[in-house]
Amino acid sequence: MSRTYRIAPSILSADFACLGQEVASVIAGGADWIHFDVMDNHYVPNLTFGPMVCEALKPHARTSAGEAVPIDVHLMVQPVDALAAAFAAAGADSISFHPDAVQHVHRSIQAIRAQGVRPGLVFNPAASLDVLDWVIEDIDLILIMSVNPGFGGQSFIDSALRKIEAVRRRIDACGKDIRLEVDGGIKQDNIRRVADAGADTFVAGSAIFGQRDYRAVIDAMRVELARD
Repeated sequence: MSRTYRIAPSILSADFACLGQEVASVIAGGADWIHFDVMDNHYVPNLTFGPMVCEALKPHARTSAGEAVPIDVHLMVQPVDALAAAFAAAGADSISFHPDAVQHVHRSIQAIRAQGVRPGLVFNPAASLDVLDWVIEDIDLILIMSVNPGFGGQSFIDSALRKIEAVRRRIDACGKDIRLEVDGGIKQDNIRRVADAGADTFVAGSAIFGQRDYRAVIDAMRVELARD
């Protein structure tokens, strides 16, 4: 089945001294989404950025033709609900959270959608997918972590491929248009394998922002995705 692929550079690996320019540059290089890895030094052992950064970068998340580029927020925080509401107000287009970080998964999903934002769930490498049995019809995105959350620059965990395949089967059985996103260790040399497992959206941090030519990296990834 033909899929529309999305590449979502993570600004976790961007130059924090000039984030607005970095966002504009990576969009000029062909990025489809801008990915925010939000960490709280509680759920994960790191601290990144909050809603004010999202709000400040929203005007920069546009193509040269003025079209808005979606801001994809991944919350690695606990608790979730108040911060999710703040990111929705700051201009996030999708907000995903970890089921184990909330007391009531369905209520948190509803709260995000009530803000006019697409809700998603995130699964760590060793996390069970069982919660999808009850909420898959209510979400728009499923994010599979192919590294342990909390730091950029980690290597891809191969067992994530089996989890991606399992999620793709659930999405296909559900019949709903749900994005299957993968975050962690995505590079030119493995993006095709990840796509073959069923993913359609790819988060890449250091693999893009660690290079001089963002367009060259993104174009090379698209070449791999176009292979038969």
